[in-house]
Amino acid sequence: MSNEKENKITFLPQHGHYKQLRVYHVTEMIYDITFYFTQKYLSKGDRTIDQMVQAARSGKQNIAEGNQAAATSGETEIKLTNVAKASLEELLDDYEDYLRVRNMEQWGATHPRYERMREYAKSEGIKRNYATQIERMNDEEIANLCITLIHQAMYMLHKLLVTMQDRFVKEGGIKERMYNSRVQYRNSQNNQNFQNNQNNRNNQKQ
Repeated sequence: MSNEKENKITFLPQHGHYKQLRVYHVTEMIYDITFYFTQKYLSKGDRTIDQMVQAARSGKQNIAEGNQAAATSGETEIKLTNVAKASLEELLDDYEDYLRVRNMEQWGATHPRYERMREYAKSEGIKRNYATQIERMNDEEIANLCITLIHQAMYMLHKLLVTMQDRFVKEGGIKERMYNSRVQYRNSQNNQNFQNNQNNRNNQKQ
């Protein structure tokens, strides 16, 4: 029985759950912060509210859906991960526009608070306390925090896409994996039949 399990041929790759991905946790924070930000700092009825919340949600949800689709379709996984990245790029533009039209500062590398914000965005502690921290921040601070998190998520998604594309080139899609598994099964059956025939001949000689 154990040999059967060891020799079992499968064309469905094993993937980790999307909630184990760091980039998913980052986009979850981006969504929560964006929801809070739009409700507090944008006027009721402003179309930008829906636009920003939907872009943040799309970034998070498409990572989850892409990861779930990975077992049966590498193409869909890549497509949905690209959608997630594009949604975050759209959200980034909205935050940058918010700061620009209100004459607020976008913190670049020379800003005195930039490095501290960047380190905080990368830390493990942010996951535990971001919900309470943003209540103490003003809109410029929250916007810059979210911009930092978005850049972080986009970098991770870029690396994830490179890995997915490399895997797709090497392993192919579901059709290629199904075909290769079928060939592998036939070969194993032929080898087994050959071995059985050899054993029968040896027994007859004895």
